[in-house]
Amino acid sequence: MRLNNTPVLETERLILRKFTEHDIEAILDIYRDPEVNTFLPWFPIETLEEAKTLYEEKYAREYKKMRGYRYAVCLKTDNIPVGYVHVSIDDSYDLGYGLRKEFWNKGIMTEAAGAVVKQLREDGYSYITATHDVRNPRSGDLMRRLGMNYQYTYEEQWQPKDVPVTFRMYQLNFDNGSIRRYDRYWIISKVHYVEDEQELFADVRND
Repeated sequence: MRLNNTPVLETERLILRKFTEHDIEAILDIYRDPEVNTFLPWFPIETLEEAKTLYEEKYAREYKKMRGYRYAVCLKTDNIPVGYVHVSIDDSYDLGYGLRKEFWNKGIMTEAAGAVVKQLREDGYSYITATHDVRNPRSGDLMRRLGMNYQYTYEEQWQPKDVPVTFRMYQLNFDNGSIRRYDRYWIISKVHYVEDEQELFADVRND
């Protein structure tokens, strides 16, 4: 695979780029809303100082590495971040995302995440994964719109909130015909199982 570190991407409505030190207020707006952060592992932030620390630890530090995909999702109209898309560069290649709730139900995250998935395919990755809390089925709906397939369900004590969560794991293999499945979560979780997929497709679109 080619080495890459958050190349700028453009879609019809969006610019996906690195966060910068000029985005601190936007970062606060994204990460402060308790509703937006309900199904995310970290606690909402409350101050600009916390936003600056988050930027330095989650973004600026990662941008110094040779590989990485940590995007600010910006509308072309003003280039101000309204959300983010991340892909972890470990063996899970886990896709994560968040979006300010006033931009939900507009297809923005489907457009943004789709562009990142396309970039990873072009950069030579073999697969990506993503997980969602079973109480957040709209996230699973987004994963399916990206072409990802449900693999299994497992339980985890999520940190730093330290709460038990039941997750569904999805995967997209870029090499056609592969039956590869990322099993790390299955192996480390004491509770894991495969659900009836007909129940999963009852999810409601809301990204």
